[in-house]
Amino acid sequence: MSNCLGLYIEENLIKYAKVSKDHDNLKVESFGIKFYEKLGQAIDQIVEETYSQKTPISINLSEEMYNYFDMFALLSKNDLQKAIKTEFESFCADKGYNPNVFESRYAVVDYPDDKEKIKVIHIAENKIELNKNSQTFENYRLMNISPISMSIANLLNTEEKQNALIVNIENETTITTIIDNKIYNIDKIEQGAGEFLSKINLKENSYSKSYEICKNTTIYTSEGRELQEEQSSYLEDIMPTLYNIVTEVRKLINTNTQKINRVYITGIGALINNVDLYFQEYLDDIDCEILRPYFVEGTKEISIKDYIEVNSAISLAIMGLGEGISGMNFRKATFADKVPSWLKIEVNPDKTKKERKYLGGLLTWDLGQKLDKTEIGLIRIASALLILVIIYSCFSVILSNQIDAKEDEANESISSTNGQIQLANSDNEKIKTKTNEYTTMIQNLQEANERLSDRNKTRNAIPNLLNQIMSIIPASVQLTSIENTTDTHIVINAQSDKYEQLGYLVAKMKNDVVLTNVISTAGQKDNNVVTVKIEGDLP
Repeated sequence: MSNCLGLYIEENLIKYAKVSKDHDNLKVESFGIKFYEKLGQAIDQIVEETYSQKTPISINLSEEMYNYFDMFALLSKNDLQKAIKTEFESFCADKGYNPNVFESRYAVVDYPDDKEKIKVIHIAENKIELNKNSQTFENYRLMNISPISMSIANLLNTEEKQNALIVNIENETTITTIIDNKIYNIDKIEQGAGEFLSKINLKENSYSKSYEICKNTTIYTSEGRELQEEQSSYLEDIMPTLYNIVTEVRKLINTNTQKINRVYITGIGALINNVDLYFQEYLDDIDCEILRPYFVEGTKEISIKDYIEVNSAISLAIMGLGEGISGMNFRKATFADKVPSWLKIEVNPDKTKKERKYLGGLLTWDLGQKLDKTEIGLIRIASALLILVIIYSCFSVILSNQIDAKEDEANESISSTNGQIQLANSDNEKIKTKTNEYTTMIQNLQEANERLSDRNKTRNAIPNLLNQIMSIIPASVQLTSIENTTDTHIVINAQSDKYEQLGYLVAKMKNDVVLTNVISTAGQKDNNVVTVKIEGDLP
């Protein structure tokens, strides 16, 4: 039986789950969450609590970047790799990136409606971040580093073919599109649980308490009961973010060429009560449900919701056990990983005789007896290998000396080049002096043009603003005043009998860019009428 400790690491929070595998059966041995100020200490505590000092560990990437390339389906494996490398280098050139600073992996999926093309999902991570992870876990068996967007699909039962979206609402939100049980697309949304947790944390001054508040918060749908004052104060922090996420989900569903049958919700956002019903209101004909690991069942001691809380960690642990998409491990294999198991020599200290195992334990050598022909042959092979190592070392020394000589030549060339660069810099300074004079003249002209442009821009700004507000304002919201306080600053006073309608108006103003830099006050309720003040600038 093998096992793996999955750690999903985000700012302030670690989700962990230790999963064991016996043949095809998976089992969660232990799990939980831990808030931290010092990451290293939190990892030490988790490893100790789960007795995982020698257990393989699987963690998530932190700043991965996704790109998509279209390729010809009949390319050989080598040609495909070269084509992908060329496409990524071209992308980096367009963005001004150095491709050598990235470690990358890719997955290939067929186009459902074009058999002659394949789609490449290319994932890249900065090597500096990977090295930080390796240093953090240098005292443990870090075996797997994978993107959570690719591992989260491990929680689905692959026996049932389906087209689905997995909306993982952690600090940021990732949306994994699955077509015919295969990962087809990854979308990242910067907005996520981190946004409303930060807002609640400003009120409570405790990240762990903010997290618990989210778990105990209930969203009441259009048919639900009236909210309590305390609940509504937290919902006004949570609902705009959820609305933006469900809006993006709806866009993805509408633009997808394949019909999406189901939406799974997971992550911190899935802990909010009735979040699946909230998504269902906006996605009428699509089933929306909380993502549950297919192999886990709740017990009297542990509810299924406790497992759902650490879905991300469970999926990473399964990835570390060799399940899911192969080739997504960003951890570089060490020399020990590459040595075949049958070549490894193991000393057996439990035997009364001195005994050494080799060839995977198929043969043993008793050091207390006379050598037979087989053992003599093995010693000769070992001696030959030792000679080869010595020869290789000699060639390495010679090659190293040649490299040093070439480096000296290169340094001389660099010195000469630096002298030429200094002369060029002197000429460059003269050019800059002239350039600054022309730049000043250009700026003066631009400022005059901007003043004329701003004058023309604001002439029709107020009528346009009123037309835009008229098109988005909910029926139950009333505007009591609109005031242009300064040049482009607008102050709007609005009232309604429902908090969520005012929150919808504020979110809609942000999304449709009716105003920029939109802020709103907390709702003030008086005689069942909620009033807010909304401020922003004309775009």
